[in-house]
Amino acid sequence: MCGIVGYIGNRNCVPILLEGLKRLEYRGYDSAGIGIIQDNLPVIIKNKGKVSLLEEKINEQKLKSVIGIGHTRWATHGIPNELNAHPHTNSDRTLFIIHNGIIENFQKLKNGLKSLGYKFETDTDSEVFAHLIDSFLGKGYNLTKSVQMALNEIEGTYGLAVIYSKEPDKIIAARKGSPLVIGLGKDENFLASDVSALLAHTKNVIYLDDGEFAEIFKDRYSVRTIADTEIEKEIHEINMSLDELDKAGFSHFMLKEIMEQPESVRNSMRGRLVADTGEAVLGGLIDVIDRLVSSKRILISACGTSWHSALVGEYMLEQYARIPVEVEYASEFRYRNPVISADDSILFISQSGETADTLAALKEAKSRGALVLGICNVVGSTIARESMSGVYIHAGPEIGVASTKAFTSQLVVLALITLLISRKKGLSSIEGKKITEALIGLPEKIEIILKLNEGIEKLAEEFKDSRNFLYLGRGYNFPVALEGALKLKEISYIHAEGYPAAEMKHGPIALIDEDMPVVFVAPKDSTYEKILSNIQEVKARGGRIIAIADEGDDEIDELVDYSIKIPRTIEMLTPILTSIPLQLLAYHIAVKKGLDVDQPRNLAKSVTVE
Repeated sequence: MCGIVGYIGNRNCVPILLEGLKRLEYRGYDSAGIGIIQDNLPVIIKNKGKVSLLEEKINEQKLKSVIGIGHTRWATHGIPNELNAHPHTNSDRTLFIIHNGIIENFQKLKNGLKSLGYKFETDTDSEVFAHLIDSFLGKGYNLTKSVQMALNEIEGTYGLAVIYSKEPDKIIAARKGSPLVIGLGKDENFLASDVSALLAHTKNVIYLDDGEFAEIFKDRYSVRTIADTEIEKEIHEINMSLDELDKAGFSHFMLKEIMEQPESVRNSMRGRLVADTGEAVLGGLIDVIDRLVSSKRILISACGTSWHSALVGEYMLEQYARIPVEVEYASEFRYRNPVISADDSILFISQSGETADTLAALKEAKSRGALVLGICNVVGSTIARESMSGVYIHAGPEIGVASTKAFTSQLVVLALITLLISRKKGLSSIEGKKITEALIGLPEKIEIILKLNEGIEKLAEEFKDSRNFLYLGRGYNFPVALEGALKLKEISYIHAEGYPAAEMKHGPIALIDEDMPVVFVAPKDSTYEKILSNIQEVKARGGRIIAIADEGDDEIDELVDYSIKIPRTIEMLTPILTSIPLQLLAYHIAVKKGLDVDQPRNLAKSVTVE
């Protein structure tokens, strides 16, 4: 979601802040701004819209400072405009704050501050921070103590950065529920909400945890709890390069990431399969494997695309591991007082590892004694650190807001976990080898599918002006129907719904006519004959049918208007292959509609507020 960048050192911070904000654009935002202290005077520049517009405004002035903070905002309280953009200030504009998150008791605090004579200029909850800190400065406290005391008044979440022209030698940062990372340099230090903003300058970082705040000087830093206990933090090295954050000649990050899937899938299982014995080896689960295998129930909790991968995981684990599995929306998990015991294992899936709903659900499950495991893409992310154990998907940086390669890598990791548990519970080596061989063969089959790109682009031309889509699948491919519909909604803004194909008769069939494209996910699996019957029902009502089908399936061609043929694999792995044509279809439809594929409206890559 919103992005934070900060710098203190000897260099001019302005180009560093702008570069960092550009690196964070993929997270989604609607306005941007920077605050600096130039010649002991505070300067603030902000605007609605893209960072490029902010850069134009900045270039009109000769700005230079050795300390500054920058922000990209995704609106929560208050419409997107220049006034509501960050940074926000106190009354005499000596104090600048930027804030990710939501202050839940902001109205109560705002009313109290108004009674003290404070005037509010914006519609945001974040402005409360500026005046609240100022109220403690007015009582004679220094900046550090004032921020600390203000934090004790706040209910909600925050990733906070503060600079003060009367104490221009430091940045104060604080975290609760919204990620912050400190980048360490030589006689200079950095702050960001995402390591991608720091990569050009340092690979040594410190992750702040919830309830911590930091004083950041150019040559040192200190981290303390809000209760004022000093903390010794571990320094992590980022194993990521700037090249991974570039488009590499592709027109969009989304297309690049779709095309990277042979390699990302390969990386997800690299070193984790023993082909000779048909087993999986997952180092992150070694210490908990016995407890995981003996679980009486497995829950999987996630949001969005990760929730769809969880649904596929449910099919995998129940079929092979024979353990009852339930899939939960993380956003609802803790609000319904779930029944959790120490015999449960709960997998939390999040591409970013920072999803606020998923993190809140994880903490709830942890407090109730369950085995809590994370499946994440971002090394060092909060969910990865808060989990008892877990597995990284190793998909590589995913910049496009609409998840593609992370989804298929999540499915690979869920298949590996299924194989690991199943073999421990008595699945034969013969069956294990079948799964292993099928996994190893996936990258080559994905390469074959990606060669269909040109044909799928032509198909997109046919349907780019459609206003509604219906996606249908059965069994393992019902979640793929959901995911295909989500991809189309996210980036083309076409209304689309995914359903189990058998549920079509219970309502959605009323929508079908010659203007309704219907996408069937129909590989030759155990539900194939049933889904052919569903196709007949749509055909009888004049629907225009697109089918994702197996190579060599001539029977389906007689029933559908268009077919996209893909290589065959074992049933549990079909979602990894069937989802890719749907990613390409959504991508090309959105491009042909002239839309911003990588940064669709109203969406953010990492949802860090509930």
